[in-house]
Amino acid sequence: MGGTIKGKRLERIKKSPNYKDGVFQNLSYTPSLAEGFTMRQVLWEFITDKTENKKPKNLIPTHKTDLKNQSITDNFLVWMGHSSYYFQLSGKRFLVDPVLSGNASPIPGTTKSFAGTDIYTTDDFPEIDFLIISHDHYDHLDYKTIKELKPKIKTVICGLGVGAHFERWGFDENQIIELDWYDNRNLADDFKITSTPARHFSGRLFNPDSALENKQSQRDDLILIKNKINFLQQGNSFGVLSV
Repeated sequence: MGGTIKGKRLERIKKSPNYKDGVFQNLSYTPSLAEGFTMRQVLWEFITDKTENKKPKNLIPTHKTDLKNQSITDNFLVWMGHSSYYFQLSGKRFLVDPVLSGNASPIPGTTKSFAGTDIYTTDDFPEIDFLIISHDHYDHLDYKTIKELKPKIKTVICGLGVGAHFERWGFDENQIIELDWYDNRNLADDFKITSTPARHFSGRLFNPDSALENKQSQRDDLILIKNKINFLQQGNSFGVLSV
């Protein structure tokens, strides 16, 4: 499942202006479930839903890039399905929300990836300068993928609280940068990353009323700025941005 938020990490969270009544608060009222629904109803509908055409009838067209043999001077981005993508920018390698195990769930064989979005494995990646994790849902933070990539990852950038999982999985505290909303960090001489608010939830437990599931770690939108090149990872409230 991941780590437990405690100690100095928990004390930092309690000091956040976005943390109240034991959880992080969305800036706009956002119920966990739609009005009139219970978690039991949602799960039952998910299991029994027979809606047609939920999956592509044909293979999704794909092109596999040889990431290891791309020049470090090349600037490019590769989308790997859902929120997973790899990009190079001005001599730095970034990987965002990688889920490469074939399923986005703690239960093997469930929430499977679509055929065509599973062409990359952890062996395909070079050394990663910065791993960016938006939040800790299973379709964004995958234990198997992270453990296999661990020897290649230099620095992890994530929302406040998410670092507990990485420490539990053997990462050094000094490898992890945790950002509260509107925090920023200079990553190199001409690189700066800023965390901005997202309207969502976080957590890796099944009980929506538990502390971890109910937003004790943050979900961030992240903006990376390199000189005049702005790279946006989901979000639209930080001025005019180019991807």
